Amino acid sequence: MKRDFESWLKTFRDSISDYKYYVDFEKVYRNVNDIRIELNIMNSLIGSKDIDSDFKRLIKNYPEIIKTIPVLLAKRGDELYCQNEQCGILYKFNSESNITAEQYSFFMKETGLFDLLSNHIINNLVDYVTGIETGLDSNGRKNRGGHLMENLVEKFIIKAGFKLGSTYFKEMCIADIQRKWDYDLSAVTNGGKSDKRFDYVVKTEAKLYVIETNFYSSGGSKLNETARSYKTLAQEIGTIPNVVFIWFTDGSGWNSAKNNLEETFDVLDTVYNISDMENEIMSVLFV
Repeated sequence: MKRDFESWLKTFRDSISDYKYYVDFEKVYRNVNDIRIELNIMNSLIGSKDIDSDFKRLIKNYPEIIKTIPVLLAKRGDELYCQNEQCGILYKFNSESNITAEQYSFFMKETGLFDLLSNHIINNLVDYVTGIETGLDSNGRKNRGGHLMENLVEKFIIKAGFKLGSTYFKEMCIADIQRKWDYDLSAVTNGGKSDKRFDYVVKTEAKLYVIETNFYSSGGSKLNETARSYKTLAQEIGTIPNVVFIWFTDGSGWNSAKNNLEETFDVLDTVYNISDMENEIMSVLFV
């Protein structure tokens, strides 16, 4: 019985965020602890009446403190480039740096860090950096969101009775699939010129199931590209005997790309959402 696309789309979720999605505090605390000693040394500059001299003295006695500077500006890495009217300087904040104390002092002054410290706008750099790390960690939500859908799909695969490393596999490349089971997947790899990694592979006695998962809580051009690419992938895999492509997707973001999703829905019988999984689709899907 053919499913109705509009009815199916109405069951898509706005979010699958769990309690760990918003901030990975373990990562935040780990990053802060890595430079906690150096930050406490830098705390001596808070309220300084002669911060230029005090800072240069600190660098001379504790040169390792320079590695804390980028994160004070909410930047990752150990290199920052700055340009003025005369020239640009690539500042390096590591042990291999040849930047002088005078140049670092100039950097601190021009970026406003000296004002932040000497005017006692903050009380403790450890607390300050904890806040910065919390903000920076929000950039990781996109990756965590993708993993949330992967983890959800995996729970239903396990519930269907499959075992990791035996009857289902994670993040498996086509080359590995071909070596393990001797399937010819050249239709997908452009004759062996490219490779692809599937989120999951399920193997039964009769068939091989290659699985992609994603969740989109917001729209964008990527959704159209995803729908088109999976439509092509479904058509390519459809030519290979005993290999089935399955796509588990969800998210209200698809409302902005529903036409492209519907095109894929019309040619791919095995595209499912979370509601389908909750309704035991996996108990009848794998044969």
